[in-house]
This record gives sequence, C-alpha cells and structure tokens, in this order.
Amino acid sequence: MTADELIAAVKFDERGLVPVVTQDASDDTVLMVAWANASAIRNAFETGRATYWSRSRKSLWVKGETSGHFQELEEVRYDCDVDTLLYRVRQEGPACHTGERTCFYRSAWRRGRE
Repeated sequence: MTADELIAAVKFDERGLVPVVTQDASDDTVLMVAWANASAIRNAFETGRATYWSRSRKSLWVKGETSGHFQELEEVRYDCDVDTLLYRVRQEGPACHTGERTCFYRSAWRRGRE
C-alpha cells in the first residue's frame, strides 16, 4: 500500500488527525502514543522514520530529531476501522522524553496488588 492509498483510507478526526500507537518491533512493547496527519504519514513512508504531528507546536515531528532517539519504521499497520495506526519501529535509545524506554512505565492498577 502506498502512503496516498493509506491516507485515502484513514478516517481522520475533525482536526485531520489519527492516533498512532508505536510499538517496538523486536518485542512488541508499546512505546508511546502520538498523532499523525496526512503529511506526517507521507513523510514516514518517504523517510522510513516515525513522523507525527505535534499538537502543541502545530508542526511535523520526526521522533529523534532533537533527542537522537530515532524510530526506524519496520511496518505501518492500521486497525479494522482504519481510524488508528500502528507504527512498528526499531527504537534508538529511550522512547519517552523522561528517559524511560517506554512512555508506559507507570502502573495505576495491577491484579493482586494492594
């Protein structure tokens, strides 16, 4: 599938965005969740690097441009409703801006834990 074919199929929200779950391709760990617009998807396909739309900066964001912790795309998947994307990546360094490997490093609830 080409970037244009995927963009035509994606059900973007009213802001022109789609959520992107990013997963480590080597062990399936969920690293982060971000947003993409059509330009971000196209850039990801063209460069092979995970690209998102920064809602706060209102600009494209190539993960790793400032930190050096790039995400090299291995695969882009889409869900059954075509309203969420899954980037499977090779992560260089930590994914989280806190320095943690994943943004999901804290637990709010776990079965059996008091």
